[in-house]
Amino acid sequence: MKNPAAKTCPERSGRIDIVRGDITTLDVDAIVNAANTTLLGGGGVDGAIHRAAGRKLLAECRTLGSCQPGEAKITRGYDLPARFVIHTVGPFWTGGKRGEPQILANCYRNSLQLAVENRIKTIAFPAISCGAYRYPIREATQIALETTREFLATKDKIDKVIFVPWSEDLCEAYRQLL
Repeated sequence: MKNPAAKTCPERSGRIDIVRGDITTLDVDAIVNAANTTLLGGGGVDGAIHRAAGRKLLAECRTLGSCQPGEAKITRGYDLPARFVIHTVGPFWTGGKRGEPQILANCYRNSLQLAVENRIKTIAFPAISCGAYRYPIREATQIALETTREFLATKDKIDKVIFVPWSEDLCEAYRQLL
């Protein structure tokens, strides 16, 4: 895996890595997009992925229809180093009483399942719902790591999962839980 924009935050634990950097530069089979329900681009990592992938990504996303929170859909990567983009919609944090933990776990689980179905061996995740959707960092990283570990324990088709936090506080949260 090449990542020319990686910053300090490397951490490894078996099949799970943590690398602070720009997810759009990773040379992996698939990157995960923390999308909105329209799949037509937005701010944060969603906008960055759409800009880096080029117009063909938007054109393909238009053919997919919407994506509900917890679901995942796959497209080609186009101008990205990654061959695929898996789009998933995380939950807005409203206090944790509207199924947010289960929805967030489904984002990871369904993205990983799509990866297996598409013979993806290396996959990179952003910190889903931790930006504009205001999910508490500690809780979100715990769900991300626990769900991923559970999935990898039952399926051996994925070689590497990389978490790509954008900030030092997110890096630290992943490091502490890994």
